[in-house]
Amino acid sequence: MTRRNFIALIGSVATALPVVARAQQPAMPVIGFLSIGSLEVDSKRMNAVRRGLAEIGYVEGQNVAIEYRGAQHQNDRLPALAVDLVSRRVDVIVVVSTAGALAAKAATNTIPIVFTMGGDPVQFSLVASLNRPGGNITGVNILNTVVMGKRLQLLHEAVPTARVIGYLANPKSAITRLETKELHEAARALGVELRVLNAANEIEIDTAFATLIKEHPVPLVVSTDNLFTDRPVRLATLAARHAIPVIHAYREFAAAGGLISYGTELADAYRQVGTYAGRILKGAKPADLPVHQAVKVDFVINLKTAKALGINFPSALLARADELIE
Repeated sequence: MTRRNFIALIGSVATALPVVARAQQPAMPVIGFLSIGSLEVDSKRMNAVRRGLAEIGYVEGQNVAIEYRGAQHQNDRLPALAVDLVSRRVDVIVVVSTAGALAAKAATNTIPIVFTMGGDPVQFSLVASLNRPGGNITGVNILNTVVMGKRLQLLHEAVPTARVIGYLANPKSAITRLETKELHEAARALGVELRVLNAANEIEIDTAFATLIKEHPVPLVVSTDNLFTDRPVRLATLAARHAIPVIHAYREFAAAGGLISYGTELADAYRQVGTYAGRILKGAKPADLPVHQAVKVDFVINLKTAKALGINFPSALLARADELIE
């Protein structure tokens, strides 16, 4: 072999080595993101999950990929979307609703699932217990369903003359039954009537608000189902248009012009979901990760909206608020 041929051979081997090395590298792990909503409304949730992943050392596009599936607020689409993610053999499934968690559980008992949900995961048989979940599921439990009665109480304190209080619910939601139970108990204790208004889509939400004002404006508690929590601006606009005092779960509603919000700060909950997903990718077992409970609840009052509605909050109630929007 001539010296020239030898150099050419060495050069060709050196050029080929990176290709071989790349071929031997492990495939990038994939997280399936299963939502009841749409990509547009889930952007903030996904960004919070990405922050949590980054804390564990995972950056989307560099060493982890995210496959998004959204049901467009059609609960009956969730099972097929969950099966699709399972068929793609994702490494972890992140779900951001109770219905999504139930669909994911039905689709797989091997792929790890990390949820965030407002209902009690033990009551829904998703985990054996909060401290020792068991199986392939863990996640973050948001204080939502258990504080529905508190929301009704706060609304009644704001409008003490109300003898009827409405509850806007999605009849197709997995959490409606539990929320209704909490609200009926609170209504009985306060001596008020609870009127349930059902809405399973945006058109029915408009109809429900119109129904409330046929006789006299009725204060309204809004369910924590994603159909409503994904539409804080829409709900605040309807409440203002019909002059209805409304309490919602999240600050975004009060910031958009709604009267009161009382609920968990979601950004940190979704960040925690991201950290759990990252820890699982590094080898942790869902069964060994206790369900994280987001216990901090923010109470926000929009004073500008209160003035427009002619509501004078008691000073004691104002003092309890975490934030007053003026």
